Amino acid sequence: MNTIKRAPWQADALLLLVTLLAAGGWIFSKEALAGMPPLLFIGTRFLLAGMILTSFAWPALRRMPARRVRRAAMVGLLFSAAITFWVLGLEHSQHLGESAFIHSLGILLVPIVARLLFGDRPPRTTWIALPVALTGFMFLSLNAGFTVEASQLFMVCSALCFALLINVNTRVVRNLPPLPLATLQLLVVGSVLSLLSLLIEREALALSPTILGWFLASVLLASSLRFYVQIKAQSMTTPSHASVILMLEAVWTALLAGWWFSETMTLLQLIGCGLIFTALLINRWYWVRKVLLRFIPH
Repeated sequence: MNTIKRAPWQADALLLLVTLLAAGGWIFSKEALAGMPPLLFIGTRFLLAGMILTSFAWPALRRMPARRVRRAAMVGLLFSAAITFWVLGLEHSQHLGESAFIHSLGILLVPIVARLLFGDRPPRTTWIALPVALTGFMFLSLNAGFTVEASQLFMVCSALCFALLINVNTRVVRNLPPLPLATLQLLVVGSVLSLLSLLIEREALALSPTILGWFLASVLLASSLRFYVQIKAQSMTTPSHASVILMLEAVWTALLAGWWFSETMTLLQLIGCGLIFTALLINRWYWVRKVLLRFIPH
């Protein structure tokens, strides 16, 4: 029996919740950055989220061999680079919906990075999707007047780092339980970026009850709860099935940004984001088709 056929509807519901929490994280973070330096914000956010998850992961962490802890920590350094580019892109972004679609390119870049670094052979759909995605990014660049904005460049760098991170995770720490792995990586990212903030950031804090509220929402909802629910949902279905639903994060982000910040898209932005999302669907078409067949009576 096909594994997708066995995937319970509860997994789909939880994964949809994850995409909404992740999309909400873009809003929470953008609001919190109005009063916090970017590295201090993301460092303390991940450090506190990691501490919260430690209470759930502690039994598994205590049993984990030291070499596995070191391996997970090393991968956490790569995670630090990826999330640094993301938060810098977010700080400079004037349009969250566009930034979210550019960041989603990381999904498409996973097999490309695997080909370049590990010699894996990407599926044929990747080579079809790649020019579609590049055309979409070109339309977004045209919207800025034939220039690549700082936020766009940071988001592309973040997408590349996340594509590399996913490849490394599947090879270096594939046998580690997901909850302690996520906990360790959050703690490493939080520690590294909080320290880096103390060393290089000179921006003043402008904390207020509102900024603190957005920060806590980022910690509790967009980090701790999101990672916990995602780990639980992914344990109930296959990784490929989960990745199809997780692609919706960019769509929810654009919709939430339109509602909260009254963002609208120009025609060029709509075409660009539409092409990028189409490329993601092409790239994952084998699994997209399986997911769709689950909901079509036959």
